[in-house]
Amino acid sequence: MDAVSLAPRVWQSADIADQFALQQLVQAYCHAIDRRDYVLLRSLYHDDAIDDHGAMFCGGPDAYVAWLPAMMANWAATVHSIGNMLFLIDGDSAEGELQTVAYHRTVATPVREIIAGGRYLDRYRKRDGVWRFWRRSLVLDWFEDRALARGEGPSIDDGVEMGEPGAQDAVYSRLPMFAAARAGHFRQ
Repeated sequence: MDAVSLAPRVWQSADIADQFALQQLVQAYCHAIDRRDYVLLRSLYHDDAIDDHGAMFCGGPDAYVAWLPAMMANWAATVHSIGNMLFLIDGDSAEGELQTVAYHRTVATPVREIIAGGRYLDRYRKRDGVWRFWRRSLVLDWFEDRALARGEGPSIDDGVEMGEPGAQDAVYSRLPMFAAARAGHFRQ
């Protein structure tokens, strides 16, 4: 059977390990963007990688990480989610189609919510046994821009700690392994 087929097949343990590593990679990307952990984000890309977010940005990982703080300063909160993930693996090369929904709440007044649905179309390389992004591109399938709606009376966020985009987020105060990972105490 062709190694890059989407058809059902018998999975070998190496296939499962590669699938899991790729899933972890794309989930770490979402965490790094939303928590604005640019050191982690940079580590997810090969040095010769290209990230293509269309007219917003297209370039290498160092330039991408340098561009992000100013872009992310527009958002009080973001949530990047990955839904369906399909990976095709051929040796040390892989491709992935990942459905994403990205929520953005503006800093500017009046507060707006921008929600984008699309797909990451990725190419990955495994070097020295580690999968990283080699080519990452974003395709939008839908987009919504709306005013933040607040109703009368109590809301769901009354009395619940609000997340923050950076190192002060609750994930680091409540989960010590996440705090240590951000501080660089865990080695890959």
